[in-house]
Amino acid sequence: MQDVGPVINLARGGRTLRLAFSSAVVALVASFAASAAPIPLFNTYRAEDGFTNAGISLAVVTYSVGTIAALLVLGRLSNHLGRRLTAIASLGLLLLGCLLLANVHDIGTLLAGRILMGVGAGVASSSLTSYIVDAAPTRPEWLASVASSQGPMLGLTLGAIASGALVQFAPWPRDLIYLVCAGLLVLSAALIVISPETAKSTPGAWRSLLPRVRVPARVRHLLPVAAAVFLATWATGAFYQAFMPALVADRLHTHSPLILGLVFAAYMAPSVLGAPIGGRFTSAAAQRIGMIIFLTGWIGIITAIAIGMLALFIAATIVAGAGNGIAISAATRGLLYGSTLADRAPIFSAIYLLCYSGAAFLSFISGQLSNAFSLPQIALGYGGLAIVATLFTVLAARNPHTDMTGNSSTVSNHDDPRSHPDLARP
Repeated sequence: MQDVGPVINLARGGRTLRLAFSSAVVALVASFAASAAPIPLFNTYRAEDGFTNAGISLAVVTYSVGTIAALLVLGRLSNHLGRRLTAIASLGLLLLGCLLLANVHDIGTLLAGRILMGVGAGVASSSLTSYIVDAAPTRPEWLASVASSQGPMLGLTLGAIASGALVQFAPWPRDLIYLVCAGLLVLSAALIVISPETAKSTPGAWRSLLPRVRVPARVRHLLPVAAAVFLATWATGAFYQAFMPALVADRLHTHSPLILGLVFAAYMAPSVLGAPIGGRFTSAAAQRIGMIIFLTGWIGIITAIAIGMLALFIAATIVAGAGNGIAISAATRGLLYGSTLADRAPIFSAIYLLCYSGAAFLSFISGQLSNAFSLPQIALGYGGLAIVATLFTVLAARNPHTDMTGNSSTVSNHDDPRSHPDLARP
């Protein structure tokens, strides 16, 4: 028995469905832009409020734990309450987080704001990504997987840059970015309100709160390599959140909040551009290519830290970010192969659960180790993880199984989950 309502019969390519797709993309980007807003302020909190590297790392862990909890408990709720209601709820939680973070002067307030944002981002990760896939146009065929997997990266990029610029050049440096993000979240909620629903409400919402993550058996053999890709790339993103501000200030000799935002964006932005490149290859080949590029970037990052060169650090970060985009999009594309409406929210919950679990676990360990090891030594540990994940991907990456006619399931026109007739069933 499926735990999802039937898809609502909206004409493909119609104006209402385009509005739903656009609104969901805007809301997803705004959600993760708000999540990135505190990053350029971390050095301000260190200097003015006495926060430590371990404390900032704990804030990253708290955010990730909130997201994991939301994915485990609330990840399937949009299947029963509809995409719109759960999306609006996620935006409300993020809004509360922004308002709380506008008055950070102690670590407890930072942790409380980040856990609210984490829960909001977790609900958004499942509801908005499913909403995007439901409403995406059939052409280009890679649009659904790219928009859903790279929307968070685009949001993190825009949020970090905007935050850095406002902190450095605008009035109210500790508050204004949160007020701007709050306004964007309200606008996103308004767009969702006027957009059509793509999944009908069905009974079983309370039962859906029992933690369950499900990946269809047909793509389960892809999960180990996908987990390695998600773990290494998202752990690197957490490293940039927790340790990059102090690293840039101490080893690369700049205290500019805008530079902090740009450095973080240098990892996130290329992933958006790298994703369509991966669509030209099979999912297994794209994961191998992406992880090799990602590892190359990490080699440059460690070299830049060792010699204290900011320009090389940014260039290597861009390379790592491009590889991240290719690999993540390809892994997501493989797991989405042949998905039905009932599969989507659980699959995305599994994807983000792997992503945030890796980020949280390694951030917690690294935060504890930061009291005994230097930041360059911690960076070496993350570089070692990149080596292991890349070798495993190169050796073990596989494509989805072939279909009944013998055609490869990774051919582009089969990758779009909406190209399968199962999704048209009421």
